[in-house]
Amino acid sequence: MKQPVIPKKQAPVKDRLKTHSFFDDVWEVARQIPAGRFTTYGTIANYLGTGLSARMVGWAMNGAAHATPMVPAHRVVNRNGMLSAKAHFSPPELMQQLLEGEGVIVANDTIVNFEKHFWDPAKELGL
Repeated sequence: MKQPVIPKKQAPVKDRLKTHSFFDDVWEVARQIPAGRFTTYGTIANYLGTGLSARMVGWAMNGAAHATPMVPAHRVVNRNGMLSAKAHFSPPELMQQLLEGEGVIVANDTIVNFEKHFWDPAKELGL
């Protein structure tokens, strides 16, 4: 089972156990997605060793607007490359605009050339 991602600046273990959460792990992975790349909810869940919790990753990404430092939530999409979270952006077109600004082509709310831009933390960060 994959160990959780621990932020680089660590608090003492007793404090970390009180404040660290699954959402923090999700956000830490999402922060490492390079510009011009994207990943999926399920891929993050698999990387964190919780393969059946893609929906929970979605909930974490929904709350990412309140995270510090900033989380590039626009770089996380569903397993088919669809911008399923665009309704949580204001305006909803912002998710597509941010991806396209990084060189990712989107058509009909779906990423074009999925494999070209897909980022897998297991390959990029290692297991």
